[in-house]
Amino acid sequence: MTDFDGLVAVVTGGGSGIGAAVADLLAERGARVAVLDRDPGSGGPHLRLAADVTGPLEATMDRAAALLGGLDVLVNCAAISAVGTVESSSDDEWHRCLDVNVVGVARACRAALPHLRRSTGGVIVNVTSIAATAGLVERAVYSATKGAVHALSLAMAADLVRDGVRVCTVAPGTVDTPWVARLLASAEDPVAEKHRLAARQPTGRLVTAAEVAHAVAFLASPLSGATTGTALAVDGGMSGLRLIR
Repeated sequence: MTDFDGLVAVVTGGGSGIGAAVADLLAERGARVAVLDRDPGSGGPHLRLAADVTGPLEATMDRAAALLGGLDVLVNCAAISAVGTVESSSDDEWHRCLDVNVVGVARACRAALPHLRRSTGGVIVNVTSIAATAGLVERAVYSATKGAVHALSLAMAADLVRDGVRVCTVAPGTVDTPWVARLLASAEDPVAEKHRLAARQPTGRLVTAAEVAHAVAFLASPLSGATTGTALAVDGGMSGLRLIR
């Protein structure tokens, strides 16, 4: 499939996990891709630029657009996790996660929008989480940040629809990534914890990064030009199904 032929995509957090899977899939489908990450990696077909979403991104976004010939798609994957309740989470943890997960998305969008408006079909896809709309144990800070990005995406979709820029979100369940592996490693019994995370999704398994990437590509594709303000769950049915065991 070559629906992204001639298009340029920027993927924040594209150095690993979901972001890397998104970058690879968009390139496979014809896009020229810039990976923005604190550790963007090396090799492969992508333009790799070191960037930190906790600071200004205009210069980096401008450079990506200049080197690749414009910008049509922005995918915001950069994020960090937090474990804890409202009581156990410090102010520093709140500020750290909000700065990366929420303000970082806003910074990337702000830097990309001058280029996206010049595209014939600019699109932003923000990766949120099932945690944006479902109450999860000991995920107070993380859930709040992902809920904020969900609301932010709807607001941006309304603001930008007349500019020809679409904004959508993909909300994964628990994805089998290095990020989740690090969380599991800190558990008392990592094997039991992985089984527990898999079991809470009706499919009985973790989501793969490739499955999330395909959802992102669906929304970002020019073939989905009538889709904006949409949140697509990729969560093994967790958000909508209630199975009788």
